[in-house]
Amino acid sequence: MSTKIDTQARKSFLLPILLLTTFFSQAQLKGGHILGAMGLQSGTQTPANTLSVYVPNYIYSASSLKDSNGDKAIVNPDLTMYLVGAGASYVSDYKILGANYGATILLAFAANTIQGNNANVDNSLAFTDMYIVPVQLGWHRKRADFVFSYQMYLPTGKFTAGASDNSGLGMFMNEFSGGTTLYFNDKKTIHFSTLASYEMNGKKKDTNIKTGDILSIEGGLGKTFYQMNAEKTAPSGIFNAGLIYYMQYKVSHDEIPVPVLGVVQGHKDRVGGIGAEVNYFNIGYKTSAGFRWIAEVDAINRFQGNTFFITLAHVFSLKKG
Repeated sequence: MSTKIDTQARKSFLLPILLLTTFFSQAQLKGGHILGAMGLQSGTQTPANTLSVYVPNYIYSASSLKDSNGDKAIVNPDLTMYLVGAGASYVSDYKILGANYGATILLAFAANTIQGNNANVDNSLAFTDMYIVPVQLGWHRKRADFVFSYQMYLPTGKFTAGASDNSGLGMFMNEFSGGTTLYFNDKKTIHFSTLASYEMNGKKKDTNIKTGDILSIEGGLGKTFYQMNAEKTAPSGIFNAGLIYYMQYKVSHDEIPVPVLGVVQGHKDRVGGIGAEVNYFNIGYKTSAGFRWIAEVDAINRFQGNTFFITLAHVFSLKKG
């Protein structure tokens, strides 16, 4: 009798542990990098002596949740994340290693902030993590542009471990990026770009939970068109359109401490996406509007859906005289 009771007790003790192991080994934690923020000419820095003020609108609609085999774990999670903000990007004529120095800042608000693979997300529009690029270097050559930058995400959004209404990710994030835009003719009207970003994440606030390192690759193949003025003497606007893509891979495992079990490492995730982009810049008013749409494919251990990015911007010239 005693042996039977001991066996049942051990089963009762081990069952929740096994369930926790299964749950946490499948869990995936999201990083701060917003896929779709870069597209055509992602390896090109904006012109020197300019200050760009922009308003990004990001919408991510999850159509399914994929498991480790790429099968649908949740067919229709009915989850849409929205982000809107205001930012400024400055590029100077100051040279470092032959490149123009630039910097960027973005203050944003997010709704239904996705923390990982949990569909139980419900926060209204609230201040989220701050995005800062203290160093961006841009090189311009005859048939290619190059860019390198260091960016960081500050945990300024609301975060409580396990809560469904978090507006931030609760961790400090460092990221390094490098990329290029290649031009296939002298007029630079046909181009292909790629930008690789490597994100390293700190521990989440008041926990020992750590998101794994993340590699993101974004870019596109596009064509530039010039709109001429009424006299046909000079361009009045610039159109940029083409196909865009992104890919993201979890490079190292998430680390999630679990009582009794120690640290459980979740499976790595990945996703790809392909879509289209169109931009228009009015030269006279120095304003631009851009639209990106990307449909995700081949997701593993994460949501799969559609990304929409709408950006409005105004460029101020800082040239003296």
